[in-house]
Amino acid sequence: MSILADKNSRVLVQGITGIQASFHVKRSLETGTNIIAGTSPSRAGENYLGVPVFNNVHDAMRQFTFDASTLFVPAMSVKYAVREAVEAEIGLIVSIASGVPVHDMLEIRDMLKGSKTLMFGPNTPGIITPKQARLGIFPDNIHQPGAIGIISRSSTLTYEAVLQTNKAGMGQSTVVGLGDDMIIGTDFREPLRRFMEDDDTKAIVLVGKADNAYEQLVAEYYASLKNKKPVVAFVAGEALPFGHRMGYAQNIITRGRVTVSDKKQIMREAGILVADQMDDVHKILTELSL
Repeated sequence: MSILADKNSRVLVQGITGIQASFHVKRSLETGTNIIAGTSPSRAGENYLGVPVFNNVHDAMRQFTFDASTLFVPAMSVKYAVREAVEAEIGLIVSIASGVPVHDMLEIRDMLKGSKTLMFGPNTPGIITPKQARLGIFPDNIHQPGAIGIISRSSTLTYEAVLQTNKAGMGQSTVVGLGDDMIIGTDFREPLRRFMEDDDTKAIVLVGKADNAYEQLVAEYYASLKNKKPVVAFVAGEALPFGHRMGYAQNIITRGRVTVSDKKQIMREAGILVADQMDDVHKILTELSL
């Protein structure tokens, strides 16, 4: 089953009438996503794509309750949209926008602490449970229902991971895009925990990057688990020359001393199966004989 959203999840879309939102909301509705309301201050009171539109989340909550919200708002408005959703105690937020200011994300992280809200993004393709729920911009035609959970820090490589699970003949239970930005709402650990508890997920694919310390954190978490499912990981960026400055927080703090090779070694020591090439992922999954 889905670990975050399924066909019964009641979804709100903040910024529903924008050009990108219109395209993707229509596609999500066609795939069965249960979008029941949207917000757009200039279009409040209208019925858009068959969905009632409200001025803000507070107004929408007078008529509906929501399990999740997808944010199709500009980067400079993400902080305010998140605040509305957190105050409404919506359990799940997916933020698509790229270029959210770092200081805004620091404020957002403070909002999320102690709240009932789990946020993915910003700068994420979203979350998809094939044939059930699509929160974001995933190309739903490449997804197949199946037994592999995917958690990715790289938007583009998320699609490659999906194709790898298809190539292995296994499909996906849920696909989670954490977001490409330096500071994100949620790291690998919470979705991994949920995949570990999901009876329909047999293994998990993680896609990491050269930035930040998220891979080390998930390796430490995975090593601490008593009962665990197989995890296959690929970390992008190993081809970069040693000392190449990515401009990311971890690279600056460690002065390049924690390389992708180091991350891979840390993950292997934690019991994670690490693929040196993305095309090795389907081979490792096949060898697991799930």
